[in-house]
Amino acid sequence: MTEDVKKGITVPISGRIDSNSAAAAEAGIRAAITAEAENLVLDASGLEYISSAGLRILLRLRKEYPELRIINVSSEIYEIFDMTGFTEMMKVEKAYRTLSVEGCECIGRGAKGAVYRLDDENIVKVYFNADALDAIKNERDMAKLALILGVPTAISYEVVRVGKSYGSVFELLNARSFSQILAQEPESFDSCVREFAGLLKKIHSIEVPAGKLPDIRPEVLGWVDRLGSAVPENAKEKLKKLILAVPDRDTMLHGDFHPKNIMLQNGEALVIDMDTLSTGHPIFELCSVYNALIGFYEYDSEAIEEFQGFDFDLGVRFFHAALGEYLSTASEVKLGEVKDKARILSYTRLIGRSLNRGGLETEKGRAEIALWKEELLELLDSADTLAFTPNELEIEADTANLPEVLAFIGERIAPLGPSAKANMQLELAAEEIFVNIADYAYAPGKGRAKVLVETDGEEHAAVITFSDEGRPFDPTAKKDPALSLPADQRTPGGLGIFLAKKLMDSVSYEYRDGRNILKLTKKRINEE
Repeated sequence: MTEDVKKGITVPISGRIDSNSAAAAEAGIRAAITAEAENLVLDASGLEYISSAGLRILLRLRKEYPELRIINVSSEIYEIFDMTGFTEMMKVEKAYRTLSVEGCECIGRGAKGAVYRLDDENIVKVYFNADALDAIKNERDMAKLALILGVPTAISYEVVRVGKSYGSVFELLNARSFSQILAQEPESFDSCVREFAGLLKKIHSIEVPAGKLPDIRPEVLGWVDRLGSAVPENAKEKLKKLILAVPDRDTMLHGDFHPKNIMLQNGEALVIDMDTLSTGHPIFELCSVYNALIGFYEYDSEAIEEFQGFDFDLGVRFFHAALGEYLSTASEVKLGEVKDKARILSYTRLIGRSLNRGGLETEKGRAEIALWKEELLELLDSADTLAFTPNELEIEADTANLPEVLAFIGERIAPLGPSAKANMQLELAAEEIFVNIADYAYAPGKGRAKVLVETDGEEHAAVITFSDEGRPFDPTAKKDPALSLPADQRTPGGLGIFLAKKLMDSVSYEYRDGRNILKLTKKRINEE
């Protein structure tokens, strides 16, 4: 029996095709092909044997039908095709075992498929697209690359038929998702935070060889294009400029990193759903993490229960704690800075996604879009960059913020094991410089300052760089105070920078790109 599909035709081939039967087999195939057929698919589900005579038939048909496909090939016949190079010349698809997920627990659902637990040892990812074989191959290739580069993940060991589509089967013995653990074991919150953030940092520490994964930036620019007329043109232009200004990175990104895609198996955390791997700056990843835990549910907070299995407050707490662990800081200023950058991209993606799915056609959709739009435009007003540096704090240059600055510096130098003396000296020097910026850089107005902390573990050295956009001023050019003079004869000022120069191994200044940049260097801070 034959079936016409989009000017193509499927013809079954069966039994043995050898030297004696090849002529009759070819005649039968050609008799089944209709005159208007442009494509040919051979269904080999009944094929038991094929010799070189049968292979020559396929070569002749391939010349007439360049898109020739052979489907439902048994493992034994596939091996013949593979060793003779036919799998390179044409699309040859194996016959796949059929599975049913009826009654199975759905443990995850994403844009491309849903994940079901088959039994204690196995899960299956079922793709929504009925023609998913290329997508499955792509995900398996990405998972193998990730594993080679050091990401703990599971690799599919079998492709199966599930209904009208395909699925990938993975062995995950007694594994549970972080979503399940967070929902069922409140006492495991802190350990989940550490594992989650640690995995994310691990992924973002990997530099991917050129050309192995796609760059995410074109996709992110596409989010802006999908905004259409829902967002003002000037806002969209600013978004594009901010996205294009984010530094190029070969950093690995997962693309769909959230608690349902992290599985705990025998005490080891594994990442699944590897079909969205790409490269780029981590800010493009953090926006997706924000959406999966907060963004999607800001209008309808109860919707998170259906997707993640826990409540909205837990999602907010988990994101905040995981971001702090990821950035290695408890600084609310730093967390707020990075979170707001992520939110700009988050709302851009959410609005475009909703519009693409007919969001304006429902009351809920319109309300969500209005909420996200308001948040986006407010954040864009003050945004000048989407990039962030984990060891840099940007803060209002105000003496009231001095404790925040010193705490941030303390967090960053703590791994070096600074002595009490070095710690005090660094605090004192940092205080003098920051207060100087707060009091004079923008006077009588106010402005912002950046504090960058760089460390060298081998040398136990710390470099603290202060920068601001205030009036140009080189404090290192100021003469040291005349300490030998009586107090009533001294000129006020200059003691702060004098102390900094005395306490540090070096203090340097430059004015570059409209910024005052003052660098403090302290060596061997672990020594008394």
